[in-house]
Amino acid sequence: MKIVVITGMSGAGRSQAMKAFEDAGYYCIDNMPLALMPKFVELVEHNTENIEKVALVTDIRGRRFFDTLEKTLEAMKTVTADFKILFLEASNSSLIKRYKEARRTHPLNPGGSIEEGINKERKRLEVIRNLADHIIDTSDMSLAKFRENINRSFYETDGAVELTLSLMSFGFKKGIPLDADFVYDVRMLPNPFYIEELKTLTGNDEAVRNYVMKFPESQEYYHKLKEMIQFHMPLCIKEGRRQLVIAIGCTGGQHRSVTFANLLKEEFIDAGYKVNCKHREQHA
Repeated sequence: MKIVVITGMSGAGRSQAMKAFEDAGYYCIDNMPLALMPKFVELVEHNTENIEKVALVTDIRGRRFFDTLEKTLEAMKTVTADFKILFLEASNSSLIKRYKEARRTHPLNPGGSIEEGINKERKRLEVIRNLADHIIDTSDMSLAKFRENINRSFYETDGAVELTLSLMSFGFKKGIPLDADFVYDVRMLPNPFYIEELKTLTGNDEAVRNYVMKFPESQEYYHKLKEMIQFHMPLCIKEGRRQLVIAIGCTGGQHRSVTFANLLKEEFIDAGYKVNCKHREQHA
């Protein structure tokens, strides 16, 4: 079982790091007292759900539990050898700016200076910083760059970052899907709805597919759409995203959009990608 302990300075990005690990399929727990970690790991290893990756977020909120840090880490090594520590930090100026923007006080100095609290925390966390396997300084770092750093430090050691391509066909007359990253409109292509023998069929039927794709404009549109998706996928992986949602719409969501979604599904599965495909109007 893989275990990552996420810790570091308050305000340095632990919550965003936890979201990144959740997206990567890790079982995440926030504010886990260090003293309870070995027992938790032991329980997870005997759990029937077969949890293989765990990320535990711990910080100065644990207060006195931090005093047992070294003993805790030694105990964890006896439970599992495959665990790492991610330490997040940032400059005083960056942390102060974030506290000001969030209108929060520092947990170690709630009634006083934010900078004084930061200095206390930094000193107190020196031991765990020295033990960390990975240290990321998030000062002036964008969220995309932050996720990229996490990907490089952790996921790529397990293999390539896996991106799921989610394809969805839909009908414009019932609205655009709210969760789509990109929406493509195929209403300008010839419509099988006006062919009597095809009207009651869908893009899941070979006759409809053959009709839609026999036109040069359909073939050119499909080729360009496939190229656009191929262009976006590595950019999404670099950004640390785990899913790309492509919505393809026609008027009723039964013929042209279904045909395109099915063809793309077959194409990208054959290329080795993880693909989901849903025909929204056929599941309504």
